[in-house]
Amino acid sequence: EYWMPVDLYVGGTEHAVLHLLYSRFWHKVLYDLGLVNTKEPFQRLVNQGMILGEDGQKMSKSRGNVINPDDIIKEYGADSMRVYEMFMGPLEVSKPWATAGLVGVSRFLERLWALGEKPLAETPEAAGLSGDETQNILRLLHKTIKKVTDDTATLNFNTAISAMMVYSSELAKLETLPRSFWEPLVQMVGPYAPHLAEELWEKLGHQESISKSQWPRYDESLAADNEATIVVQVNGKIRDKFTAPVGTAKSELEKTALALPGIQKWLEGVTIAKVISVPDKLVNIVVK
Repeated sequence: EYWMPVDLYVGGTEHAVLHLLYSRFWHKVLYDLGLVNTKEPFQRLVNQGMILGEDGQKMSKSRGNVINPDDIIKEYGADSMRVYEMFMGPLEVSKPWATAGLVGVSRFLERLWALGEKPLAETPEAAGLSGDETQNILRLLHKTIKKVTDDTATLNFNTAISAMMVYSSELAKLETLPRSFWEPLVQMVGPYAPHLAEELWEKLGHQESISKSQWPRYDESLAADNEATIVVQVNGKIRDKFTAPVGTAKSELEKTALALPGIQKWLEGVTIAKVISVPDKLVNIVVK
C-alpha cells in the first residue's frame, strides 16, 4: 500500500513488451486475485530513446561504433558523461553520440569549478554590484530556478541544463560571486552532476550532503518575463524587432514600430493599408 503504484517507470522501447508482460500483466493478475489495491502498477511510463553510434546507427560490435562508458568516464569523468547523456536531446528521442558535444559539456562543468574558485561575497553589494546589475542577475536566477524546476519534473533534462549553462555564463562575468547568486546554481546542478556539486557545496562551507539541502525556490514575480520581443513585419516579412514591456497596448506597439528607422525605409513611396498587432508578439504593417 505504501509503495504502489510506482510514481515513474522508465524503460526502453525495445523491451516494452516484455517489461509490461512481467510487470503490468502480473500486477493485473494480483489485482484480480484481490492481493493488491491498485489496478495499474505505474502512474507514469516513459520510454527513453536509444543512444546511437556516431554514425547514426544502432551501436553494435560488428559495426565498430560502440562507445565504451568506462573509456569516457576515465577521460572525462562520470559527471560529464551523465550530463551529456541528458543534454543530447529529449529523453524519448533516439539520438547519435557526438564526442564534440561531450567535450562541450565537460567545459561547462569546468566553468562551474572555476566559478567555485572565485572570491565569495555575502551580499551583491559586497561583490561590487550596482542596483541594476543585482536586479538583472536576480531576475535571471529566478527564471533559471523556475525553468530547471519545471523541466526536471517533466523530464526535459536537456533544456534544464541549457538554462543552467546560460546562467553560469552570466556569473562567469563577475569578479566576485555573491553567495545568494552562486549557491542556488550549485543546488540545481546537484541532480545532474552530483560529484561536482558535492565538492562545490563543501567548498561553500556546508557539512551536510547537498542532497539533504532544500531545493531553491523562485519568486513568481521575478521569474516572469517583464519584457517581450516584438517582431515587426512589412507585408508578412520580418524587417525589424524591438522590446516592450509585457502588456503594452496595441496602439503603443504600432506607434513604436512605425517610428523604427529600420522600418521607415520600407514605408517610403507606399501606402499603409492597415496595421495588425498581436500583443507581446508582433506588428505587421500591410502596405500597397
